[in-house]
Amino acid sequence: MARGTRGTAGAQTTADAERQTSKEVGALRGLRPFLAPYKGQVAAAGLALVLTASLSLALPMAVRRVVDNFDTKSDALLNMYFGAAVLIAGLLALGTGLRYALVTRLGERVVADIRKAVFDRVIGLSPGFFEKVMTGEVLSRITTDTTLILSVIGSSISVALRNVLIFFGGMVLMLLTSAKLTGLVLLIVPLVIVPILVLGRRLRTLSRENQDWIAESSGNANEALSSVQTVQAFTHERASRLQFGEVTEQSYRSARQRITVRAVMTVLVMFLVFVGVVGVLWIGARDVRGGTMSSGELIQFVIYSVMVAGAVAALSEIWGELQRAAGATERLNELLNAEDNVKDPAVPVALQRPVRGEISFEGVKFSYASRPDTPALDEIDLTIRPGETVALVGPSGAGKTTIIQMIQRFYDPDAGRVCLDGQDLTTLARTDFRGELSLVPQDPVIFAATARENIRFGRETASDAEVEAAARAAAAHEFIEALPNGYDSPLGERGVLLSGGQKQRIAIARAILRDAPVLLLDEATSALDAESERAVQAAVDALSEGRTTIVVAHRLATVKKADRIIVMEHGRIAAQGTHDELVAGGGLYARLAKLQFTDGTT
Repeated sequence: MARGTRGTAGAQTTADAERQTSKEVGALRGLRPFLAPYKGQVAAAGLALVLTASLSLALPMAVRRVVDNFDTKSDALLNMYFGAAVLIAGLLALGTGLRYALVTRLGERVVADIRKAVFDRVIGLSPGFFEKVMTGEVLSRITTDTTLILSVIGSSISVALRNVLIFFGGMVLMLLTSAKLTGLVLLIVPLVIVPILVLGRRLRTLSRENQDWIAESSGNANEALSSVQTVQAFTHERASRLQFGEVTEQSYRSARQRITVRAVMTVLVMFLVFVGVVGVLWIGARDVRGGTMSSGELIQFVIYSVMVAGAVAALSEIWGELQRAAGATERLNELLNAEDNVKDPAVPVALQRPVRGEISFEGVKFSYASRPDTPALDEIDLTIRPGETVALVGPSGAGKTTIIQMIQRFYDPDAGRVCLDGQDLTTLARTDFRGELSLVPQDPVIFAATARENIRFGRETASDAEVEAAARAAAAHEFIEALPNGYDSPLGERGVLLSGGQKQRIAIARAILRDAPVLLLDEATSALDAESERAVQAAVDALSEGRTTIVVAHRLATVKKADRIIVMEHGRIAAQGTHDELVAGGGLYARLAKLQFTDGTT
């Protein structure tokens, strides 16, 4: 589980973030495709935003009228001004509530769409992608990063735009109220802008780094918890705690740096703004005393000054949120735009039906990205006839499972091609031909669902009777019936409530239910006891009738009846033939047979 490269990866991530700082919050433009379908809601929220900002700017005018008419002898006039102030306040409250409802709802809708889009993209990526990116990190991006974006869309952008309107509107109205005092205020603006620009760039870098460490922490925890039995079996709890603690502390240290920078920026901006406002008000008070301004005008100017100052302070706060969301948007866009080496053709060729089940490898060469200099398959030429049962045997690492993966097009050959009924798999849509394959993997996957739902995963439209028939054929019916709620019993996360053999029988039942013309068995009976193996083997033999069946096995007793046995060694086909032919011919298979069978020829 330990990944000692994280320090390097963290440094690289920081370097990447620093190279991208010129974008600033421009990375949020990546949210446009998700906002586009909701232009009506965006427009409505924008109108509510303009309404509330306009009413906020109108309120000081009403206050000025009230103050300047304190000594009026007309009660009706005074009542009118007070009434106008209350009306504006009421409309402002109503507009603010409407803006909140529209924007928050829009934020929730967009973030839900982003989460679905990222999951839809990731679930279709080939296994090669997950050799480079941990599942926990992907989950962190889907949850933590989208939460940041929700905060921005549902609050920060709306508040930022409102404060921008108040800032510029307030500045204009300040100018109309007193050009002299406004000129003095403008002298302060450059002092406020500089720390926002300088510290904001640093804040964005730190925000991106902090999110990377959070994702690393999530990935680390996911890896440890998903393998908790192995961790405990090897008494690795302390090392796992230390490793998780180290990553979490690094995340905290990164967050502390981000918080410090943001706090410094907030302090500088607020201090400069309010010191400037106090100085301007001091001059304004002298003008009132000199008779060049009325008390109402000064109060109006004071309110506008406070509003403008508050807008600037709020923008400095929101800027940090936008910086964090920009980093989160970049990370999500990395997933949405992730390059996948295995992809469907732009115009897929239609799969010829009915599928006969002929599988052919033509000069196939392939190496895994993690081991580019070690060929997993080396010049494989192999044709499996429709309805033929072919067994792949050989030592671990010989390329047997790789052949199974190539048939499913989890990887593409570096050279040569893999065909189904003479059609190159790279010309077909993956979901099209994979629907004609049925798989029992070496490590069966059991979902946190009921036994019935796990078996029905093989064919969603199957009836309950078909599910139970598949379970009987896989020798799984008896132990499923013994569960507390029978077929409706939850099996726990990753099938934690089942034994290894029971998991494998569920997986076999799933494959039987799929009823596909091509059957792939990767060590399908490796975890079964002798009695269950015989029952399942009989079911597999019956299932194989009329189907192309490819069996990967280490136990030669399970493949003796195969039509043809392919002996793999170092990614090549070392020999092929029937059991008797290969035993008589000597070589690797004969040696393996001698080790596994008592008389060496059985």
